[in-house]
Amino acid sequence: MRPALPDIRYDLAGEDVYRIESTSTVSRVSYAGTENLSIKQDGKRTRFEARARYLRYSPDGKSSADARFVTELLPNGSFEGRVDDDPDFLTILNQPFAVQLDPATLRDLRELRGAVPFAANSPLGGDSVLHGSLRPGASGSIDGRPSVAVRFQAVGPMTGTLPQSTDAGISGTMRMEGTAYYSLDDAMLLGLSAKLTIDARLRQSHPAVFIPVHITYSRAIRVAQHARDVGQAVKMLR
Repeated sequence: MRPALPDIRYDLAGEDVYRIESTSTVSRVSYAGTENLSIKQDGKRTRFEARARYLRYSPDGKSSADARFVTELLPNGSFEGRVDDDPDFLTILNQPFAVQLDPATLRDLRELRGAVPFAANSPLGGDSVLHGSLRPGASGSIDGRPSVAVRFQAVGPMTGTLPQSTDAGISGTMRMEGTAYYSLDDAMLLGLSAKLTIDARLRQSHPAVFIPVHITYSRAIRVAQHARDVGQAVKMLR
């Protein structure tokens, strides 16, 4: 095994908003913290491990939490998950974009001029597929590192259960949008802002009723070598 590469530190922030349309009831959960990404190379495989520590603010009060996500980059260029202990979807490895690109893909992003179609699996798991487009974003430097930005948006069906409500089914549509920033020198994901919006009907079994809901999941993650605080990271990614 080759020596481990230096860890990368990220600031993270997030917000979940649940609104019941029929009663205008709103519930809000927010997150703020940091995470470290470690990278180890073993032959032709590369192991990525993200560990996050954050505060969770909910209607029940404030609490601290940890998350861990491990994935491996295989010789064929695909990523394979090993550990998923990230229920709030806050680690850099548990996002809609890969943590590192191959040289050919990075070159394609740098040469991106118009809209390019793409498809992605649902960020919430399951068999749903989202279809949308990639567009060039406002590229620039992030903490002194030149980067290329790509904007994304996609829509698709939402069926199954929500991460925090596995006892209730949901059916509707979801929309994903945001911007990803990749380093031009090593193709690492330096920052990501993403928002997932769900308009659906929540099915409860006892009693059997269908409740119209509007849900948004927002996440902002940014490399933090020179960032002063989480608020600065979120501001830059908007």
